[in-house]
Amino acid sequence: MASKQKNMTPQQQNYQKLQQKHEIKRPVLKNCIKAFFVGGLICVIGQAISYFYIYYFNFTEQTAGNPTVATMVFLSMLLTGFGVYDRLGQFAGAGSAVPVTGFGNAVISAAIEHRTEGFVLGVGGNMFKLAGSVILFGVFSAFIVALIKTLLGMWGVL
Repeated sequence: MASKQKNMTPQQQNYQKLQQKHEIKRPVLKNCIKAFFVGGLICVIGQAISYFYIYYFNFTEQTAGNPTVATMVFLSMLLTGFGVYDRLGQFAGAGSAVPVTGFGNAVISAAIEHRTEGFVLGVGGNMFKLAGSVILFGVFSAFIVALIKTLLGMWGVL
């Protein structure tokens, strides 16, 4: 930081001091606590949905995961459409973005933003702008792990 200030003119240095003086201090601890509890609440809701599938639809703990994730993504998309999830995101920050519901929010937010451009070029063309990289690297990582597991199985290691 000191080397950057050496390259600044005195006027720029004065402006930096003024800017730092008026900068709003972020309540980092408070934001972390809110993110922790909201993210935890989202996970508790997901666990309740998982138990719902286990008890009422006779899924096992291993097979209840896929419908639970699909339900959570659907609920986050529905709440985003009604504007509820955006307010939750403003309150909780990363606590609402990290769970799988953040993925659903990212997909539907881009779709809603570009709906005026039409369904094909607007919604279809822009829906996966934010979430596309997540899908790409998720599929690629799954392929690499499956390839390694297959090779180790063929060599008798697994």
